[in-house]
Amino acid sequence: MTVLAAWGIVAGLSFGVGLWCLIAAAPRFRRPRLADRIAPYLVDVSDHARLLTRSRPSGPHPVLAVLVSPLAEALRRVSGTLLTSDARVRVLLRQAGTPIGVDAHRSRQLLWLAAGAALGAATAFLLPGGASVAAVVALAVVCGTVGAVLAERLLQRRAAARTARMTEELPEVLEFLALSLAAGEGITNSLLRVSRVAGGELAGEFRDVGTRTSMGEPLADVLRSFAEDLDLPPLRRFVDQLTGALERGSPLAEVLRAQAQDARDEHRRRLLELAGRKEVAMLVPLVFLILPMTVVFAIWPGLLVLQLGS
Repeated sequence: MTVLAAWGIVAGLSFGVGLWCLIAAAPRFRRPRLADRIAPYLVDVSDHARLLTRSRPSGPHPVLAVLVSPLAEALRRVSGTLLTSDARVRVLLRQAGTPIGVDAHRSRQLLWLAAGAALGAATAFLLPGGASVAAVVALAVVCGTVGAVLAERLLQRRAAARTARMTEELPEVLEFLALSLAAGEGITNSLLRVSRVAGGELAGEFRDVGTRTSMGEPLADVLRSFAEDLDLPPLRRFVDQLTGALERGSPLAEVLRAQAQDARDEHRRRLLELAGRKEVAMLVPLVFLILPMTVVFAIWPGLLVLQLGS
């Protein structure tokens, strides 16, 4: 088989799949039958009505999904073994606030891997002098791996950014809770009030805690599950002290004020540590930009006068 015949087969398959998608997406201009119109009202009592209301896709997507699903499942298992584990990915998704599961994230990684592999193969074909099979395979593997790792790094960056925002919001939220408790409200009503008044990521998380508590779940269990899912040390300490105060009957307002002060002190220490680590990086613009320009502005007029005088 020649190269032209191989490209012809690929082009023909692509054209056929695209034409199938267009025909499947085209609207069907026909009057609905009586059974189709009354079926949505009988789904609770009729199996035949449920079959009629169930969507029957006519495009190539179900067929392609059946063909690709074994390979996709194997690649998902391999990515879970070589990259971040499923438990860690679940924590990262929770921290990032992404409403998808681990399987959906693995599928997204596969899409990034396929896009990277396709880009690498296309780049290999564009190399001057042609490309060998080994070069195409090597570039496809390297670019596909980079795509999968990049999807993982983007998730980690989103999780780190959101957890940093929640850590910064924690002292203010605790102060709001302490004020609401000191005004005479219960802990559940205080959580709901703070979630309505305050903005940000942490207020949304407390809204879920207040909603679950108002629906009858024990507050201590909800708080522990909330701290385990987010896996943030400041939130863990807050939950441990709050549940301990609830079990011992300690005044919650005082506990929350002390916890807010501790969170502020820890945030201040973290800023000082960050400034200490960034001290050398902050010297780079001073040494390589500001100082040379200062020297140029100081010496250039004198050199110009000497040249004109000579």
